[in-house]
Amino acid sequence: MPVRITGVKETSSAARHGILPGELLISLNGHEIMDVLDYRFYEIEPQLAVVVQDSAGKQREVVIPKREYDEIGLEFETYLMDKQHSCRNRCIFCFIDQMPKGLRKSLYFKDDDSRLSFLFGNYITLTNLSEHEVERIIQMHISPINVSVHTTNPELRARMMGNRFAGKALDLLNRFAQAQIKINCQLVLCPGINDGQELERTLHDLEALIPAVQCVAAVPVGVTKFRQGLYPIRQYTKESAREVLGILERFGEECRKKHGTRMAFAADEFYLKAQIPIPEPGFYEDFAQLENGVGMLALLKDEFLSALQVESGYRTERSVTIATGVAAGSLITELAEKAQAKFPGLQVRVVPIKNHFFGETITVSGLITGNDLIEQLKPLALGEELLIPSSMLRSEGDLFLDDISIQEASRALNVPVRAVESDGYLLLNAMIGE
Repeated sequence: MPVRITGVKETSSAARHGILPGELLISLNGHEIMDVLDYRFYEIEPQLAVVVQDSAGKQREVVIPKREYDEIGLEFETYLMDKQHSCRNRCIFCFIDQMPKGLRKSLYFKDDDSRLSFLFGNYITLTNLSEHEVERIIQMHISPINVSVHTTNPELRARMMGNRFAGKALDLLNRFAQAQIKINCQLVLCPGINDGQELERTLHDLEALIPAVQCVAAVPVGVTKFRQGLYPIRQYTKESAREVLGILERFGEECRKKHGTRMAFAADEFYLKAQIPIPEPGFYEDFAQLENGVGMLALLKDEFLSALQVESGYRTERSVTIATGVAAGSLITELAEKAQAKFPGLQVRVVPIKNHFFGETITVSGLITGNDLIEQLKPLALGEELLIPSSMLRSEGDLFLDDISIQEASRALNVPVRAVESDGYLLLNAMIGE
């Protein structure tokens, strides 16, 4: 299906060759253009024959020589060039199903789009890939792809994901592995469902796909207070979290001896629930699963201590507050104490924010709302500045989940609010006011 051109960048190759907004992009070098992956893949060819169609239905070919080529310069209605693909599953652990009504519409959209896996690292389930999309991934060698596996037991996967085709979709892992497509895997573990022996089976099945499978992240299911009418799922306890860690660490050590990589890693949350110290940075190899919260705290601590080591230390009369999730509270407190010891006069107050909105079982910073932040900080003396992790703000800009902006929070708390990326160097700089 042709894609409509909504804009042409000034001074671009497309503009110089007379391509106009409103025309349809038919093909590049004879290849039909369906969406952004087609466009980006064929756009990099050294010389382009661009076929466009005007409003009267007349087609013409525009040849862009190699010497002129950088980017064509075409713009489209959306970055995907068509609609985002939504999820067809009804997973028993889906977090979106556990959200209350009344939030902005975009937060309820369940994406399962292979193009977003390529462009932004999103995880996909493989259940809504057409044969055309599968062949395109292989032909274009789109790699790595990020897959929400959860279990390699086909029957269990179908039940967990509420999709009778979910088990059959696992066959695509083998096809991609044979095509030498790199695969990153995610397992959302639910107590008594896909952990224990099922987890061991999954890990060994994925091990058989090394080197295509690069890494596996095991993440505990998130359970909010809004699960009424949904599948009954327990939370991990100290004991059950320790059982999961035992399986993962035994497997990881065996895998390291055989393949030179641990391959499978537990999210930081499992260590916190199990009340076991998070491993040292070297344990996490190349930190390939940071987006799943794997090794994030170890890396933050390592960066912070490195930054602290190179600082000479000086007296600074500065008082700040750091608001964070309950999960990271103890680590941030430890780092703040080290900073205060090195910088006389520095006062850092750390306030772990309890999640009243979703329920106190949710302890990560990224799910804290503006209202919870304001409500719990308003009675406190916050000092010169309030620091928050940037993960509290959504990708749409400067908004918390409940649409309160960082500026509104600042006005309500009567203090400047600074969002800080998850980086130890930046965190230390923010503490000391640089």
